[in-house]
Amino acid sequence: PCPAGVLPLCRRPPAWDRAGRPPPSPLQPPGLPLAPCRSFSNNKIQVELDESSGVAMMKFKSPPVNSLSLEFLTEFSISLEKLENDRACRGVILTSTVPKIFSSGLDITEMCGKSVEHYTEFWRAVQELWLRLYGSNMVTVAAVNGSSPAGGCLIALSCDYRIMAENPKFSIGLNEAQLGIVAPFWFKDTFVNVVGHRVAERSLQLGSLHPAPEAHKLGLVDELVPEGKLMEKAAAVMAQWLALPDHARQLTKTMMRKTVLDRLVAHREEDIKNFITFISKESIQKSLRTYMEMLKKRKS
Repeated sequence: PCPAGVLPLCRRPPAWDRAGRPPPSPLQPPGLPLAPCRSFSNNKIQVELDESSGVAMMKFKSPPVNSLSLEFLTEFSISLEKLENDRACRGVILTSTVPKIFSSGLDITEMCGKSVEHYTEFWRAVQELWLRLYGSNMVTVAAVNGSSPAGGCLIALSCDYRIMAENPKFSIGLNEAQLGIVAPFWFKDTFVNVVGHRVAERSLQLGSLHPAPEAHKLGLVDELVPEGKLMEKAAAVMAQWLALPDHARQLTKTMMRKTVLDRLVAHREEDIKNFITFISKESIQKSLRTYMEMLKKRKS
């Protein structure tokens, strides 16, 4: 495992062999028996690795809305680390088994009426998820098959490529401002790197949730496809990315993302203190309680 604050970027050797030949095509040649598919399943996340293609699937399975609880965050980081350390795995597709939802974002119950120790543990787990996913050596593709507000949007933004189901009822965005919460600087940096400064500034200030067609127009997602074709498209995109030499792609990814990653690593403890100070304010706790009451009424 990585020591605290150390990123997993470029940890694995390139997949090319010693003679300088590229790895085999990620697509299984016809007529050959399929390589075994290994899987491991936790309470919140199911992982399946197809050794023939080198591609893993991470499926969120935490109904009703795949909220990012401390347990979910911990399982996510452990699952990603296992795949990162598995030489058979070169790419991972993230998706949801819960209908109409990719992930609803951070679990508000983890931020309401808890101790300082709990807030510290929770926020460190949120940071860890982002550091591991945004800094992953693997090709990461988000197959967004439902709505994805706030922390769910951050997961998608942290991937190399985002494909969303073509359904105008599905929306995505960093809508923290609607709850009276400010998105941290590293959420903002990730967002700016995808959509540009002006779009990010307006969207963050308004706490906007963008319907799928608008999200595509803004560049927040790379492609829209019919729901039934989402996984097929994700596999095709993954094969395209894996056709390149791993070491060149990994070094390019590091070059593009290192500054943003290093900024959080350098200010990690300060970021945790800022979160605790902010979330402990009575005005913020009141807004979170009000929001939870609203959700309860909506359910009933």
